[in-house]
Amino acid sequence: MAVIGFDFGTTNSLISLVVGDRVIRFEEEGRPIPSVVSYEGGRTIVGREARRRLGVAGLGVHGSVVRSPKSMLGRESVDVEGVARSPVDIVRDVVAYLRDEAIGSDIVKNLNFDRAVVTIPVNMVGRRRALLRDAFRMAGISVVQFVHEPLAALYGHFRALDSLENELRRYDRQLMLVFDWGGGTLDLTLCRLVDGVFVQLENYGTDDVGGDHFDQSIRHEVERRVREIRGLGSEVERLPGADVRLLHECETAKIELSNPAVTSWTIYVEHFFSGVDDAALDLRLTRDDLEAIVGSLVKKGVARITELLDKYEVSPAALSLCLATGGMANMPLIKSRLNEIFGPARVFISDRSASLISEGAAWVAHDQARLRLAKNVELSLARNSYMGLLDAGVEMPVEGERRRDEFSLYCVDPSDGHARFQIVTPMRVGRDVHRDDPRSVLSTMQVKVDAKARPFLERLNLKVEVDENLILTGEVQSLNERDAARCEVHHLEFALEVPKKKHSKQRVSSKENGQSSEQDVSEGIRVASLRRPGDIVLRSNVSSRVDEKLVPGEVMAKLNPYYFDVRLNPPQIQVDEKLYYQPCSFCGRRSNDPLCRCGSAWGARVGAAR
Repeated sequence: MAVIGFDFGTTNSLISLVVGDRVIRFEEEGRPIPSVVSYEGGRTIVGREARRRLGVAGLGVHGSVVRSPKSMLGRESVDVEGVARSPVDIVRDVVAYLRDEAIGSDIVKNLNFDRAVVTIPVNMVGRRRALLRDAFRMAGISVVQFVHEPLAALYGHFRALDSLENELRRYDRQLMLVFDWGGGTLDLTLCRLVDGVFVQLENYGTDDVGGDHFDQSIRHEVERRVREIRGLGSEVERLPGADVRLLHECETAKIELSNPAVTSWTIYVEHFFSGVDDAALDLRLTRDDLEAIVGSLVKKGVARITELLDKYEVSPAALSLCLATGGMANMPLIKSRLNEIFGPARVFISDRSASLISEGAAWVAHDQARLRLAKNVELSLARNSYMGLLDAGVEMPVEGERRRDEFSLYCVDPSDGHARFQIVTPMRVGRDVHRDDPRSVLSTMQVKVDAKARPFLERLNLKVEVDENLILTGEVQSLNERDAARCEVHHLEFALEVPKKKHSKQRVSSKENGQSSEQDVSEGIRVASLRRPGDIVLRSNVSSRVDEKLVPGEVMAKLNPYYFDVRLNPPQIQVDEKLYYQPCSFCGRRSNDPLCRCGSAWGARVGAAR
């Protein structure tokens, strides 16, 4: 059976399949299929026919139509014309419709499939990924692996090129930004191409500037203008379902005005107002009107791009390619802003922007390309040291797989009754990471320990697992107090390798003589400091070894005052910590009191001796 690429989008969805050396798209009326479902008298209608019902007045079916079911995953139920329906079941109906349409088409003879590479937004949390997998399984499709939508788009863009090897050489070591602005989310991925491997440096995803928000803003403004022109106050109500029909018309206007040949569009809803002679809503909207309405949303979305680049101290001129995908990429205002930032020569908006993500997933399925971890995952230990939990370059689990590991640790400083675990990842990709490299916090856990215990007596157990949904979970337990905590991390970065038959050098990691080696793909990358004045930093108090030098000085002073005898040459950092929490031995003031002027090196040594 074939393995397909499946882009299940908030607004539209599409199945693609690689046959030979080209991608076949299973579209409806030459376009992706709307993610819309209508339930009518026992019938389930999906796709463009269901979407048309949103714009038809007088049919009485407005309450049975569900738009954007992916955004509802995670809710217990959705009210559909008085019937509580599970979002998973609604998603299943969309997936099953697309599957049946593809199998029933005559585009590929005798087509049959039950497995797919499925794309997801970069900020989709673990529970929603698991529910999406369940919906696919209920529709008769097993998810081989999930792939971030921007990474799939980038893979599909390059993989379909006739001059693939030339383009891989041209962009080797270059930075690229993938910009996926769809109906539900804005996803950004900053990547570097290294020897045929697409490596994610940073992902950013938000659902507050998706195309659906544009539609809502247009809907509110159109209704406001019509009421103002006609002198209709707030006491004039809408007819049932009128707001949904207007929303549909506003979405249509947004799409049509994205066509350079169209400069104005009439929004018309025949039955909108209740209790007035003329119940219709009618307004002609120009492109200038549209851009004025959505300008703040475009500005907000573009600001996300600059924030991402600023984090890595990357100027727009340093990017070799800005690949824009998603339906919103066709909006003239967004195009012009991208051209202003990156320059027209670097911005590429594919004529297949609506299908590129699905095509990329199809190529990943065809190449049997597996995701690998782009950055180390580490545990922050006492004294600013780090212990590796997962190494960059390891293959991520696919369907039915899990990667587990377990670690035994000690509590260095139990004096406040808690052990703190901070899971971090370096900003630098690859395994070649230095102690002083900036790191970002993935998650933090805390468990109770015996506050009266001496350092290193309280044993701690940490379990780390990555599952088929690309979710990392950490579970920690204190063995004396029997306290436990759990965390979940869904924002990891990955790498995808172009198949070796197309490019001889690609590899994220290789094994030579039984030893694993890792490409350092971080050259030329500077990362802005993650710390700002006033930030609070967690002091880790766990360790993988017993070493008194890891214990804070003020704690050691209580446990063993003789430890600070100058003849024993105690570590200066512990001496400093001890002195900070005790009065000055000369004037009696606290060490951080500006009136204390005794803090000379000689005074510190004398204080340490006392």
